[in-house]
Formats: sequence, structure tokens, C-alpha cells
Amino acid sequence: MSEPRRLEVLRAIVEDYVHSREPVGSKALVDRHHLGVSSATIRNDMAVLEEEGLITAPHTSAGRIPTDKGYRLFVDRISEVKPLSGPEKRAIQSLLEGAEDLEDVIDRTVRILAQLTNQVAVVQFPRLGNAAVRHIEFVLLAPQQVLVVLIATSGVVQQRVVPLGQTVAEADLADLKQHFLGALAGITLSALPRESPHAVASLPQGIRPVGHVLASVLEQLASMGREDRIVMAGTANLARSTVDFPLSIGPVLEALEEQVVMLRLLTEMEQDARGVSVRIGHENPYGGLSEASVIATGYGPDALAKLGILGPTRMDYPTSMAAVRAVARYLSRILAD
Repeated sequence: MSEPRRLEVLRAIVEDYVHSREPVGSKALVDRHHLGVSSATIRNDMAVLEEEGLITAPHTSAGRIPTDKGYRLFVDRISEVKPLSGPEKRAIQSLLEGAEDLEDVIDRTVRILAQLTNQVAVVQFPRLGNAAVRHIEFVLLAPQQVLVVLIATSGVVQQRVVPLGQTVAEADLADLKQHFLGALAGITLSALPRESPHAVASLPQGIRPVGHVLASVLEQLASMGREDRIVMAGTANLARSTVDFPLSIGPVLEALEEQVVMLRLLTEMEQDARGVSVRIGHENPYGGLSEASVIATGYGPDALAKLGILGPTRMDYPTSMAAVRAVARYLSRILAD
């Protein structure tokens, strides 16, 4: 059996099984794929693939289905991730560009990714601690009440309404904003609590008490959201794939609910030369995901946060990889603006 034909037969089996959900026989391969050989030759090729652990016969079926090892070889042989179609690209762009803030962007991201792949979409929320101060805004709501807004370079927006306990003039508030911006813009949020006291100490005596209050709020906003969390969409897609989880879909749902498991998995996944990372079946260290595959990639300025999809091992890998990578790129572009 030649190596190129072995890969062609494996590719055909994977593609047919992914789309039909039925074990694939030699006659079907000959009828649907132009492999240039007889059914007998294909049967011999399939026997070799089975010996190598790349395909297997479920129960007493005459057909064959890919194993985790077979899917892995198939994925590794995808030389290039195909681009999305024009309508798919426009759908991503129009949905994400209409978002009002980061929470809305992340929510829209998981929804469009779930729709494109028909899998569960998972997005790791960017950590505030990895970002720096992009902008600070103080908005006077009442003589003694101010809205404090902190915008990070990651796109995260944190805000809080603060009672000052004393009246402040709009001109003084504008001066305070410019002062804090000059002192804190560009520093990491994790360093803000160390730097803000110096900014307060250099304020004129008359507005220093208000500065103390505002600095304290900025410190609190900078510390918010440091706990990693993920946002999910498309869990209902798993319910339509129960046949793909012969043992039970329960462990997969439990893994999704236990955010620590998914966060650890996403953090460990390192993208390859194609810009994605793929974990198939038993390659997942968490036993509950032994019948699932995860495709992920990084996004954002530092690409530390991850987004991806989770579904059965019987998934359309080329299309899913393309969707994950494309959505990540659009999301990164949105956050950079």
C-alpha cells in the first residue's frame, strides 16, 4: 500500500463519517471518491489502516470509523487552514463591530462561533492584570457623586458610581482626570495600587481628599476581574450529538460546568504553525473529555486569553479550525481599536 493512497483513503473515511455519521465501507469509498483503484484494493488498504490503529470497526458493522489516532493524522496533514466564505466573514465582522463594550463583544463572539461550528464555543475572558491603563474618565453625576471609568488596553471597561462626601466642581474633576491620566496611563493594572498614592501625593492640597477617594476606586476597579473566567454558548449543540458520546455526555457537561478544568485545558494548549491547537479524544488530560475534541487559539494583544470550541471527535476539523482562527483574529482586531 502506498503512503499517499493510505492518506487519501483515511481522508475519505474521515470526511464521509463526519458528514454521514455512518461507518464507511469500501464500496462507498469507490462510489463517492475517485481513488483510481478497485473495491478489493480499498478493502486491503482499510485492513492496513485498521492494523495501524487509524480506523476501527464499530460492533459488527462492515464499515469503519476513524480512531483518535486516525483523526490526529488527518488533522496533522491539513497543510493550510482554508479561509471562511465571504458571507461568513461578513457575519463575524458585522456582529462583533456592533458591540457596545467588552462584555457584549465576548457574548457575541461565543454566539457567532457556536453558530459557525455547531459546537460549544468557549471564550476565556481577558485578565485585567495582564493589561495596562488606556484611559480614565470621571463623570460628574451630581455635586457629590461621580462615575469613575477605567478602560484597560485589553478592552475591559470597569466603572463605578462613587459618593464623594463633598462637593466637587466640574473644572476640578477635569483637572483630576488629566492628573491621574498623566500619572497612570500605560502602567499595568497590577501596578496601579503602587503608583496611585504617588499621584495623590502630588495633587494640590485643596482637591487631595477627593483625589484620595478617586484613587481608591481606581485601585478597586483595577483589581476586579483578575479571576479567570470563561463564557460559553452552544451547549445545546451537544444535546444533538449524544450519539457521538457512546459512554455518556454527562462527563463532558461536567467538564464545561467546572470552569477550572476548561481554563486549565485552554491555558495548556499551544497553537501550531497554522495558528490553532487541536486536542483529540484521549489527548485531553481530563478524563471526562476523552470522547471530545477541543480546538483553540489565542487572541488579543498578547494572545494569552484563549477561545475555542468543544465537540465530539466526529467533527468537521478543517471548517472548525478555520472558524476558530478567523473569529480570534476579528476579536483581536476589535480589542486593538
